[in-house]
Amino acid sequence: MTAIAPHITAFFQQRLPLERGVSSNTSDSYAYAFKLLLAFASERLHAPPSQLTLEQIDAPLVLNFLNHLETIRANGPSSRNVRLAAIKSFMHFIEYRVPSALEQVRCVMAIPSKKTETRLVRHLTVEEMQAILDAPAPTGWSGIRDRAMLHLCFAAGLRVSELVGLRLVDATLQPHASLLVHGKGRRERCLPLWKVTTAALRAWLSVRGTVLVPELFLNARREPMTRSGFEYILGKHVQMATKSCPSLSMKRVSPHVLRHTCALTVLQATKDLRKVSLWLGHAHMQTTEMYTRADPSVKLEALESMIAPKLRSGRFKATDALIASLASRSVMRSTIPSR
Repeated sequence: MTAIAPHITAFFQQRLPLERGVSSNTSDSYAYAFKLLLAFASERLHAPPSQLTLEQIDAPLVLNFLNHLETIRANGPSSRNVRLAAIKSFMHFIEYRVPSALEQVRCVMAIPSKKTETRLVRHLTVEEMQAILDAPAPTGWSGIRDRAMLHLCFAAGLRVSELVGLRLVDATLQPHASLLVHGKGRRERCLPLWKVTTAALRAWLSVRGTVLVPELFLNARREPMTRSGFEYILGKHVQMATKSCPSLSMKRVSPHVLRHTCALTVLQATKDLRKVSLWLGHAHMQTTEMYTRADPSVKLEALESMIAPKLRSGRFKATDALIASLASRSVMRSTIPSR
């Protein structure tokens, strides 16, 4: 029997960061997937996670784990597929480390991903987005910080990991305001900033203080802002914005919804998917195409460019005896003079 713990350690310490060069976000996602998998296997096999063997993580157990995610944890197909991708990446790593497990690896690799639904991206209207941006009161340290974070997240179309990962050296205010974003897959992009966004960022830098951490945004303890910290701040201001914009109460607003709203704003302004892709830092144009399904103006342009078929004219003729009698009665009533 082959202990699985040394191979998992090598996978996260050697395979992912050195051989594949994955980002810390991908590594964290894979680590969470294995945390769930090992906890499930430990409960099923009645053994501590550190004592599990590679042979025990076979295709039937992985399938049961995936079913557990959907039924017990109520995960959707997309989350299930992400966990399965992490397991398959590990099994691909095992192929050359443990040749005797080749048949087991092939069985796990043969597990298919589930087909996911293609839904319209959730986004906000101009009024809803403005209400959220206006929610923080820029009269104190936290209010000025929150206003700058919300403006940057929306204006630059940032992922939450990109926002909290911004450093002081990434923001340039002179001679032209711009932001260096460290994106997904180690891809960097440089974005210009609106004057209002620059003003919000400049106000934050004036009150940030000389805290000796490289990150741009800090929490109340003067430590780097975290993902959960920004999600909490966003939720708080969305709740406040609902008072002036009641339609927000019907929507679930996450940091990624702000990113989607930015994408649709750029698309409606430029009518150019390539510019949207460059702005968001997408690796493939296919990812950006989902915004064309949510933008009605693109479909309206297509409708206006087409020639509509002609509609045959004609008058309705009653063919049923009851309809004919009712029609004749209405004619008789119209000819009777009123008194």
